Amino acid sequence: MTASPLDGLDDRQLEAVQALRGPVAVLAGAGTGKTRVITHRIAHGVDTGAFSPGRVMAVTFTAKAAGEMRGRLRSLGVEGVSARTFHAAALAQLNYFWPTLAGDSAPAIVDNKVRLLAHAADGIGFDPDVATLRDVASEIEWRKVSMLSVDAYAAARPKGIGRLTVERVVDLQRAYEKLKDERRQLDFEDVLLACAGMLEAEPHVSRAVREQYRHFTVDEFQDVSPLQNRLLELWLGDRRDLCVVGDASQTIYSFAGADARYLLDFEARHEGARVVRLETNYRSDAAILAVANELMRDRPGALHLVAATHRAAEDETPSVTAYEDDLDEARGVASRIAAQIASGTDPRRIAVLYRAHAQSAEIGRALADAGIASTVLGGRRFFDLPEVRQGIMALRGASVAPIEGRLVDTVRDVLRSLGLTDEPPEAGGALRDAWELRAALLRLAEEAPAGTTLREFADELTARAKTHDEPALRTVTLATIHAAKGLEWDHVHLVGLAEGLLPISYATTFEQVDEERRLAYVGITRAARTLSVSWARGARDRQPSRFLREIGTGSLRAAGATGRSAAGIRRGAPSSARPSGSARAPSR
Repeated sequence: MTASPLDGLDDRQLEAVQALRGPVAVLAGAGTGKTRVITHRIAHGVDTGAFSPGRVMAVTFTAKAAGEMRGRLRSLGVEGVSARTFHAAALAQLNYFWPTLAGDSAPAIVDNKVRLLAHAADGIGFDPDVATLRDVASEIEWRKVSMLSVDAYAAARPKGIGRLTVERVVDLQRAYEKLKDERRQLDFEDVLLACAGMLEAEPHVSRAVREQYRHFTVDEFQDVSPLQNRLLELWLGDRRDLCVVGDASQTIYSFAGADARYLLDFEARHEGARVVRLETNYRSDAAILAVANELMRDRPGALHLVAATHRAAEDETPSVTAYEDDLDEARGVASRIAAQIASGTDPRRIAVLYRAHAQSAEIGRALADAGIASTVLGGRRFFDLPEVRQGIMALRGASVAPIEGRLVDTVRDVLRSLGLTDEPPEAGGALRDAWELRAALLRLAEEAPAGTTLREFADELTARAKTHDEPALRTVTLATIHAAKGLEWDHVHLVGLAEGLLPISYATTFEQVDEERRLAYVGITRAARTLSVSWARGARDRQPSRFLREIGTGSLRAAGATGRSAAGIRRGAPSSARPSGSARAPSR
């Protein structure tokens, strides 16, 4: 018998789940169970008859998050809810209505914006490098989600890009749009624009969509752009059945057009809106939350997180360590991780987080030198890696002939022919990485249901490859903080907390520094059990991050390798980016 969607919820979660009508805003802090609230609210609405599954649209920002939402709803006995990204929902509507409106199929989607930009640049005699083209592509995306014309963009961004003046950037954007139209293509932002335009221009289309979808839920609402918010308004029409869920303190995509004001001003924009605050954190120890709360003290919309359980211990207090240079920092972090693994910690529960991709190289080398395997989050997908593809091909080949014996023994034999050994190579590097990948395939065989044949197992791997359902490797994770959002680990090492790195050197305005602070907050709140923060002075004589001063030594334990670990981070040191007049968000 399926459990009730109201089971196992705390008081605030229960309040949010039972708020089924009218505009609702759920302000959900890190680790407070927002996905649980979203799915249980939908399931409760279906159970009570308030919602019909086919008339519910749940919108999120990644295909992975949408898939997780559908899976959780299925586990609650709910089928038929449309859980999609903004782009997927808009594209489905375009593909459905376009043939009727235009008499042919919808345009194709641009598969590589940078390559199309390169062709457009060549057509007007420009020869920018790839990095510049990537930046122009990002600017096109920002312009469109901000709902700006090319001329309005030029007024808003007058500095140009790299060696390109703003006039040349405008010329290149116009050439890109012209070439795209000639090829009858749309980019991802055009999908949202075209869907919004269709809904505005075709009353019978908007009526059909509004008849189909009566109840809307939007996750990560702090990340919506003006264009996404406009599309949401068009989907809703004059109805009020909207639930938004988000956390202003985790707004880290302003550079891409995200605007947290839609969340912060939700109550003012929606008369009679109900606001529920989720501040009980089920992920992190109290000592880690103390660091996070101190960093976001006085920030607009900040929630005060409270640990659901308390495990006070002196050696679990988050620490800050200063190093002479980046190499020392990398080696120091690797040494700490080696000690954690030696004490029995699963490497999969450890992560090293940093601001920029370039910081991963030194960390990866130090871990390899220590014989510790690592995986860079956001790198090549598991099923796209050569060793994995080779393993699946070998398993499919072996499945042709009749095989007796246990599945796991057969898979082990096949993988041994490709180089798998009973014990991993002692050194790190490519050999260790290959071993970890083959060992992951073997673990999947160990986890397969009893009676699974080799052919069924190989088919299952192929199916998982198509849906990017990837196994967790037994490796330490290296990730940018942006890539780590929405994830968690027992033990987090947050590196590079120095001026010029976090906050990044080009964050010069109040708004940019504030975004960097939120980025540090996201990094901190990924940690469940231990948090280790570090910075290195380096050749440029870096100073500790202003965020360390804001947190202060009351929440961070000095664990210096150089005797300077607490230098410059005493509470009360001035910060140019902390206003004096804002009020602290009250705790429950």
